Amino acid sequence: MAGVVGRRGSASLIDFKFGAVDTQTIEDALLHLAQENERAVREARGQAGSFRETRIVGVVPGLGGNGEFVFLLSEQWCLEKSVSYQAVEILERFMVKQAESICNQPVTVVRGNEKAESWNWRAQKEELCNMFVLRLVSCVQLASKLSFHYKIVSNVTVLNFLQALGYLYTKEELLESELAILKSLNFQINLPTPLAYVEMLLEVLGYNGCLVSAKQLHGTCLTLLDLVYLLHEPIYESLLRASTTPMEQGRKYVSVKEDFMLLAVGIIAASAFIQNQEWWGQVVEHLHSITGIATESIAEFSHAILTHGVGASTPIRQQPGLHHLAARPLRAAATCNM
Repeated sequence: MAGVVGRRGSASLIDFKFGAVDTQTIEDALLHLAQENERAVREARGQAGSFRETRIVGVVPGLGGNGEFVFLLSEQWCLEKSVSYQAVEILERFMVKQAESICNQPVTVVRGNEKAESWNWRAQKEELCNMFVLRLVSCVQLASKLSFHYKIVSNVTVLNFLQALGYLYTKEELLESELAILKSLNFQINLPTPLAYVEMLLEVLGYNGCLVSAKQLHGTCLTLLDLVYLLHEPIYESLLRASTTPMEQGRKYVSVKEDFMLLAVGIIAASAFIQNQEWWGQVVEHLHSITGIATESIAEFSHAILTHGVGASTPIRQQPGLHHLAARPLRAAATCNM
């Protein structure tokens, strides 16, 4: 993999300019994201999050585990970071739908050897596995078309890449792969990503009088967001163990994994701790004021991220210091699921 997707240097980051949008626009956008998040949490399926695990986000199955596949592929094709997250979310929803479709096939009982299995289950499973790399690359290509029209990944580029991995596909098969994904998701692939929540909350922090520079936090947030995707299972498992009883874990685990608002506040709080520990308490209080998520939940999430990501630890058992905020708070009806 290292020979196929070598590092050409990091994909360029947009020079964000925080504080340039008017308050009403930000308030409306934040409310929309909060509502979308609440709906996603409410409608979370049992298999949600299964295809964000490290061996899919970070490693190509069968290629020896050399390198982070989606992230390195986006870097190789000089795509922005947002494309990586968008591609993972498209792949996640597509694969969950495909898995559910296979599992819901009618069952045929074979009396001779007393086996009961789906009439076409094995064939469909094998086909899904064989097409996985193609589907993953198609998700990256679709995400590139959504995000940056001037940086669309061409069919020639994709086919050359797949050929280098030993997969021989035609342009027609590539187009059919994109169409299969689009049809499966009812052409609804412009999905919210955790990055959208992080950047929106950073924008609101600036308007609410937080002394921490949003631009300064942004780069650290991107790094930690990558870590959360690559260490998805251990971070969320430790978070669930710390915040729920064993009986509650199964019920809450899926909804917590789909709560991007909760992930965003944890990412920002952890970034603030890395930048300057003295800022941590103030940032946590601001995030609580904006989202309504309990400070304990924010502290627990940032603690899990830092423990698994960089080996540091926030003062999770301590209540963040209270600050008198001379601010114009922008509030969203975000639901805490902890």
